[in-house]
Amino acid sequence: MMRVILAQPRGFCAGVVRAIDIVEHALEKYGEPVYVRHEIVHNRHVVEALKRKGARFVEELDEVPHGAVTVFSAHGVPQAIVREAARRELPVLDATCPLVSKVHAQGKRYVSKGRTLVLIGHAGHPEVEGTMGQVGAPVHLVSSEADVQALDLPDDAPVAYVTQTTLSIDDTRGVISALKRRFRNIVGPDTSDICYATQNRQSAVRELCKIAEVILVVGAKNSSNSNRLREIGLEEGVPSYLIADGSELDPTWVAGKHTIGLTAGASAPEELVRNVIDALRLLGEVEVSEMDGVEEKIEFRLPAELRNRKRQSANVE
Repeated sequence: MMRVILAQPRGFCAGVVRAIDIVEHALEKYGEPVYVRHEIVHNRHVVEALKRKGARFVEELDEVPHGAVTVFSAHGVPQAIVREAARRELPVLDATCPLVSKVHAQGKRYVSKGRTLVLIGHAGHPEVEGTMGQVGAPVHLVSSEADVQALDLPDDAPVAYVTQTTLSIDDTRGVISALKRRFRNIVGPDTSDICYATQNRQSAVRELCKIAEVILVVGAKNSSNSNRLREIGLEEGVPSYLIADGSELDPTWVAGKHTIGLTAGASAPEELVRNVIDALRLLGEVEVSEMDGVEEKIEFRLPAELRNRKRQSANVE
């Protein structure tokens, strides 16, 4: 008998749910195609499902026909993209996660007060590129304590920092400490401002590691938060693997194991978790239970034009 213990919470966060809802409601209201700049969230299964409904994914706005409904992904976009969309008169629906938008607002506020902004995050991540392009001033990107020491800034410079939302308090603690040791005049957001979903999922994996012999993380290879969940499992001394779905399960990972911990990144749908359980059942008898944990009840509102659509549909029914 193999025990599979599900992390709580796992999978979709409120920002991902909102982003997917925006694309689906836009397709209902405007018809297909609806163009989405970049992957709406980092999950191939989600993207393919939306493609089947009529969404078309592009990397650059010049791939969008004139006047076509355009959605910005949950990761956010630089101001240059916003201006380009306005210049081309594209009707835009902004699916940027509200917590990412909050980071943008914080960064702009710090810069307006004359502070040099430091962003803690990973180079090349769409959210980082969006944040650096939103602030309207130079942004210094750091991802390690060594990066902090290498910053070409005087130690008495007025500095502020913000963080990529897919990093938790644990992920950023060392870098923030290094910033505070180096700069005497530094401010940053309260720890309560970090992404609740990132923190909750990482905390759940740490708890799962206390009882599981192996950790399986359902998520995409290009999902920052999913990769971090796997890394946490390894840090806790538990063999941990990132898989897109049940087809990627290697039977040798669970051979001889009696307790399997199973979680999912914030952009992985629950159906993929069930798909992995089905794959495990092909290897033998499985008993599934859910770990006690935080029950997330946060919901983010849709853009006003789509809220109106939702309300009209409800009235018809």
